[in-house]
Amino acid sequence: MTDAPLILLAAGGTGGHLFPAEALGVVLMQRGYRVRLVTDHRAMKYSGLFSAEMTDVVPSETVRNRTPWALARTAVMLGTGTLVALNLMRRLKPAAVIGFGGYPTLPPLIAASLLRIPTLIHDANAVMGRANRLLSGRVSAIATSLPGVLDRDPQLAGKATTTGTPMRPAILAAAAVPFVSLQPNGPLRLLVVGGSQGARIMADIVPGAIEQLDPALQARLMLTQQVRDEDMARVRAVYDRLKLSCELAPFFSDLPARLAASQLVVSRSGAGTVAELGAIGRPSILVPLPGAIDQDQFANAGVLADAGGAIRIVQSDFTSERLAAEITALAGDPNRLTAMAVAAKSVGRLDAADRLADLVERVADVR
Repeated sequence: MTDAPLILLAAGGTGGHLFPAEALGVVLMQRGYRVRLVTDHRAMKYSGLFSAEMTDVVPSETVRNRTPWALARTAVMLGTGTLVALNLMRRLKPAAVIGFGGYPTLPPLIAASLLRIPTLIHDANAVMGRANRLLSGRVSAIATSLPGVLDRDPQLAGKATTTGTPMRPAILAAAAVPFVSLQPNGPLRLLVVGGSQGARIMADIVPGAIEQLDPALQARLMLTQQVRDEDMARVRAVYDRLKLSCELAPFFSDLPARLAASQLVVSRSGAGTVAELGAIGRPSILVPLPGAIDQDQFANAGVLADAGGAIRIVQSDFTSERLAAEITALAGDPNRLTAMAVAAKSVGRLDAADRLADLVERVADVR
């Protein structure tokens, strides 16, 4: 393996960026390539394919606000990171560098382009992210998860390929688990998640919604909810009072299996979450993160909602009363839940990692 071509995977330090990189890494290693991850310090808390020996941390910074001080700090950190990345590229001599979004991908992708190393970016969102947008003119090729992302930009569309979002092995295993249709008066398996960092809105709204359900439906619920440490006590107090069957935790390491076991998911609509719901095929109520400049989560949720696999609720409309009404309606219509599961699965692509690996081989010219 020491003589095998090296492919560097660059990703921001959140699950939405890291998991597709991990999925591609698995396929590339199966094909005989060496892989390494270039990222920021946040990624070190994620366990998975990339051990510490396979990971290079490059300084980076995200644009957090538009004040002159913040922009100057971001520019300095990204400039420093690019110098570090240039030295890394000269030492490792990769055959290609593949970016998965997030500002930590800017230094390694810019360094690679300066050294004329083949580059490719993958964007999982229905609207291209800001970091990828900045890189799009420099890179050799662009992979998108969804069709039509670059239709309004013919210059970029010419080097774009729709591959889907690469799925890690745990998601592929979960995708093989059939959906269990809700039975009259049977248990309703409800999963509530809020993204890799959790979401306060779920702690604010979901307990109140559960409290408003008919007691007979409360008794049928088997609830799993991601709850931040700072919200745990108040959420647990409500469910204890209701004597609800529930499991609460800040993070679930086995989330793919829990998605597969669920009959309804309430979640944010990050690109990774939407892709996984499609791959596994589970009905969902999606609440896009508000305030984003490009409204990427709103567009992501629209992909599943338009297919009939999800209900999209903007955060201003996401109240306990609205959520209780939606859960009640779905619990009373098992056929609709099953149809939503089928519709969600129609959106998923299980061969995305292989399709992206094929594109990587073409870009790097290493077949």
